[in-house]
Amino acid sequence: MRLVRCVLAAALALALQIVPGYAAKRVALVIGNGAYKHAGALANPKNDATDMAGTLKALGFEVILGVDLGKSALDAKVRDFARALGDSDAGVLFYAGHGLQVAGQNYLVPIDAKLDGERDLDFETVRLDFILRQMELNRETKTNIVFLDACRDNPLARNLARSMGTRSTSIGHGLAQVDAGVGTFVAFSTQPGNVALDGTGRNSPFASALTKRIKEPGKNLNAIMIDVRKDVLSATAGKQVPWDHSALTGDFFFSLAAAYQGVPKSPPAAAATEDSGAMKERIKKLEEELKRNADATQSAELVKLKDKSREIEEQNREDWQKIFDLRRNAPSESDSNRRRQMETEAMNLQFKISRRGQDQRKIADKIGELEKSAGLKSGEASDAAK
Repeated sequence: MRLVRCVLAAALALALQIVPGYAAKRVALVIGNGAYKHAGALANPKNDATDMAGTLKALGFEVILGVDLGKSALDAKVRDFARALGDSDAGVLFYAGHGLQVAGQNYLVPIDAKLDGERDLDFETVRLDFILRQMELNRETKTNIVFLDACRDNPLARNLARSMGTRSTSIGHGLAQVDAGVGTFVAFSTQPGNVALDGTGRNSPFASALTKRIKEPGKNLNAIMIDVRKDVLSATAGKQVPWDHSALTGDFFFSLAAAYQGVPKSPPAAAATEDSGAMKERIKKLEEELKRNADATQSAELVKLKDKSREIEEQNREDWQKIFDLRRNAPSESDSNRRRQMETEAMNLQFKISRRGQDQRKIADKIGELEKSAGLKSGEASDAAK
């Protein structure tokens, strides 16, 4: 049964690990802060956030959008996001606006922040690691993706530095590096410690490249970020280099259709058929040996094992066909509730197949015992089941 298990494992990997990018629910918090009251306004964050929100919605995300948010409004959006993350499989944060780092900590800046002193950081800004903690809390097996276009030249940081005196050395340029937890991907519009450009067009160079690239089919997140990096380098004449840190454990696809390209209409059957034939040949030899030994009891037991094995094969074949049909059809389903239902159906079928795999191993072990009892080469069934 070893070959059967390999085929099932490969098919399961294809059905499940084509993505953690296919998820029953994908949620995004998209923030664009540009209308600052105590610093110069930024022209592009509103456009960046609006365009990103539209792109993610078109890709099937549930989007929480916030534009030009003060502290209380930003807190409320983060809370809404945290609640929505509870039953989601993928969470995305996109932030465009001012940010700053102090003593290695990153802070996102609402539009009403004044930052007259160091204490104001805790009351007037939102720490990035607080949002990351909400994204990772009780979601160890889920996917978290963060895009930060918040490394712009920040006059509020200069004001804060003046108030801090000698401690102002703890204020760094741009944002600090983030050590993400398992399952989390963090991308900055430029490398840690550097300042990014707001841009002269509708969008910042980073947001412009990102919104374009995540729409493209056939590419996972890593491939998308390589293209984004090339685009930004070209747009800024090499002055800005997007940077990312990944602790993902599998591919992520923004485009569900991309994730399912190449998925066959049914699971590969050739190897399984070959293995089934080998098992049938073993059973045939065992039947002949038991007849020669006139062992009616063991012959009857073998018939039961043979029938049960055939039944499991047929059930698995039918269920794998259903799974692959569901996986292929889900991306084109416009109703998000129906997509979620289809995903649940596929998962339930996979659990059934997994349970049957345990039954198959037991059958293989019993056949091995009968072979040994009949004087045939022992251990074949047990080895095949590993």
